[in-house]
Amino acid sequence: MVIYGVALLAGCMLVGLIIGDVLGQLLGIDANLGGVGIAMLLLIFVTGFLKDHGKLPESTESGINFWNAMYIPIVVAMAASQNVAAAFSGGMVSILAGVLAVVLGLALVPVLTGKKVGDDAKPLDASSTSHAPGGH
Repeated sequence: MVIYGVALLAGCMLVGLIIGDVLGQLLGIDANLGGVGIAMLLLIFVTGFLKDHGKLPESTESGINFWNAMYIPIVVAMAASQNVAAAFSGGMVSILAGVLAVVLGLALVPVLTGKKVGDDAKPLDASSTSHAPGGH
């Protein structure tokens, strides 16, 4: 059932948040330390384990996928907005560090994907283009 997938996701989220709170307290930080990330990793490991043992029906998996499609972008947007607010309150150095990280990340995309500049910029051959019947 789809509801079991949602329950599995919620259980992983609760466990992840608890572990994140405990980690924060152990390190003397008054915040949740990586609870959402821990929850995601836990969900990946649990679903992988259940799949390997044939105990994850397709309907349960669809419940997980449904909430993953909605949940992950929301969490990323929330984290990004908090990071931007912290950067502005941190001053020019933190803003510069953020901009530099984005620029370097974008510059490393071709390196990490193994593509050379201009690999996919080949012109189309006239014989390979298709036209609609009866028109040009």
